[in-house]
Amino acid sequence: MSNDFTFSIKRIVLDENYHPSDSTRITTNFANLARGESRQQNLRNALKMIDNRFNALAHWDNPKGDRYAVELEIISVDLDIAGSGQAFPSIEVLKTNIIDRNTNERIEGIVGNNFSSYVRDYDFSVLLLEHNKDQAKFSIPDNFGDLHGKLFQYFVNSETYKAHFSKPPVICLSVSDNKTYHRTENQHPVLGYEYQPNESSLTEQYFKKMGLQVRYFMPPHSVAPLAFYFFGDLLNDYTNLELISTISTMETFQKIYRPEIYNANAVAGKVYQPNLKNADHSLTQIVYDREERSKLAIKQGQLAEAHFIKPYQTLLAQWSANFAL
Repeated sequence: MSNDFTFSIKRIVLDENYHPSDSTRITTNFANLARGESRQQNLRNALKMIDNRFNALAHWDNPKGDRYAVELEIISVDLDIAGSGQAFPSIEVLKTNIIDRNTNERIEGIVGNNFSSYVRDYDFSVLLLEHNKDQAKFSIPDNFGDLHGKLFQYFVNSETYKAHFSKPPVICLSVSDNKTYHRTENQHPVLGYEYQPNESSLTEQYFKKMGLQVRYFMPPHSVAPLAFYFFGDLLNDYTNLELISTISTMETFQKIYRPEIYNANAVAGKVYQPNLKNADHSLTQIVYDREERSKLAIKQGQLAEAHFIKPYQTLLAQWSANFAL
């Protein structure tokens, strides 16, 4: 049944002239920034923040702090089901590339970083909400995230993925505000101190079905840990520059989107619980519509339900039941 799914990849540069495509989830970090009157200044400021953070972390042989620049590509993955010719936008991620101004070299970075998925919107904003509607106690539906996880693993192991990318993806997310994180003695020169949560989160469980492990690190001069989801060995499979490209990109987006955590004026201690109501934080000079983001997630989930889940329900169920790498 693997022949029922065909992936295609489109790339577009994320720069100050970027305009979201019709198939891009508008709640995606970079798409939200690229709208409205401030769109170009938003993008320009965000990209400058990324470059500055990269150079601060890659400080060796970089006395002026201007050796490197980060180029970002938006990777859009469309899925054609059963040769219908009707491509559904299944996944969208960011790809980093590093420009070394000293050597004029363009160094491949990491694919993944930001992660967008209409099917994930369906799972969390439609299926999960409907399952718990009018229920006294919160619970998770049977097989929650199974289809999404299998589709993601199928893509990462596909010939299409291998033809475009040399290493597995790394996805970088915010920590959960309802978990407590404890700092360990493990310290990486780039990723910083490792933290461990007091318990697993629903996001962890969801990404585990995608085949991904998670570790939490707070990079040097950061104020809160980040969640790194990965295959294999995060600390040894990627170079320092590759890791820095992900940290600088995703920490910048988190400072914009979640300043209460990532642009806080106090640094996380040995025991840390994120607080989205923390008033002691600074704002970036970037306009970001968080209220719109939360409202649109439901609409995007409904779109996935109408154009993907329901029309191909039988085929998807059969494929999922027989899925094996």
